[in-house]
Amino acid sequence: MSELKGACIIGQSGGPTAVINASALGVIRTALDTPCITRVLGAAHGIKGVLEDKLYDMDQEFAEELEYLKYTPSSALGSCRYKLADPEVDDTDYKRILEIFKKYDVRYFFYNGGNDSMDTCNKISKYMQGVGYECRIIGVPKTIDNDLNGTDHCPGFASAAKYIATSCAEIWQDAHVYDTGMVTIIEIMGRHAGWLAGSAALASLSGCGPDLVYLPETDFDMDQFIQDVTDTYKKNGNCIVAVSEGIHYADGTFVSEAKTSSTDGFGHAQLGGLATMLADIVKQKTGAKVRGIELSLLQRCGSHIASKTDIDEAFLAGKAAVEAAVSGTTDKMVAFECSRGVDGYTCKTVLQPLDIVANFEKKVPREWINAAGNGVEQPFIDYALPLIQGEPERPTENSLPRFVRLKKVLTCKD
Repeated sequence: MSELKGACIIGQSGGPTAVINASALGVIRTALDTPCITRVLGAAHGIKGVLEDKLYDMDQEFAEELEYLKYTPSSALGSCRYKLADPEVDDTDYKRILEIFKKYDVRYFFYNGGNDSMDTCNKISKYMQGVGYECRIIGVPKTIDNDLNGTDHCPGFASAAKYIATSCAEIWQDAHVYDTGMVTIIEIMGRHAGWLAGSAALASLSGCGPDLVYLPETDFDMDQFIQDVTDTYKKNGNCIVAVSEGIHYADGTFVSEAKTSSTDGFGHAQLGGLATMLADIVKQKTGAKVRGIELSLLQRCGSHIASKTDIDEAFLAGKAAVEAAVSGTTDKMVAFECSRGVDGYTCKTVLQPLDIVANFEKKVPREWINAAGNGVEQPFIDYALPLIQGEPERPTENSLPRFVRLKKVLTCKD
């Protein structure tokens, strides 16, 4: 395939993670070093930055400053939750995107995000093909939920899993300090997939794991839950529960009474308050001292305890996206293909069609959850443990994290 010369745009979308900027660095650094990419632009707040012609000139950033992206959490370019309409229904946004692409001679588009972001990537890719505008479009995976289809795991998950397991181990230490018993319920993110809540079980490797773990892959039964907690508390004098925010009853309704009428740009209900609700019920039923803890947003951007494996793989995903596009590939997402065996853990990048990624969710296999639905089996541990390995050399300033300070020089609007 002939060489395609032109500018590229990198955008970030969806919820932040501890390593999404490592992927951005993988794209930016590789693109800056690639001769056929004439200009590297960063979209301010994802696809909204493209629509609003708000693009940062990444060539204007200091090379040494860009390196701090690798250790900076959240989305340095800014994120969004913006859902593009189907072009057959309303092609207004697509015409505007095409206009911006032509204005800056954009021939490469990289979008870094999760399920909904891959939907955006897929729609733009198909539209550009339909109108005959040559632009190579590659999705770069990101989500702590680890629910992207077509990849072994997602950048961001491992660092969140490491944070969760560490936090649960520390909570265990706190909960066992007195000679009086207590029930502790820890609410962990995960609307429909329980990868994060299941990761709490990694703390068991240090003898400080939760007694019970509940994932949304199985139906929740309140009476059985009360019985599980009561039995464990009577046996051990303490009980620690890890529970996914998205647990639901057999009819599909969320257990959390804190489900609100508000939704994000993709129609997803905002959940929260489950730990407090369950703590109140357990206290009423058992009379025990009960504490509800919601890890909330802290689990997303805990870069102080990030997995080096996660950071390195996130960078690799961004780098692979540029290399694939320059080689002539489009309409794909970078994915991971991994092996875990006697020879250790290995990971390599592969490419998956955007069609099989967008709007599909990967769940924890049922056989990785115990028969009672209140814990995970060894295969889950074997899967997750290699991903959290390694301690990165985190840059500091005044003994605090040194995060990237981008100049964010906007392109001129002619």
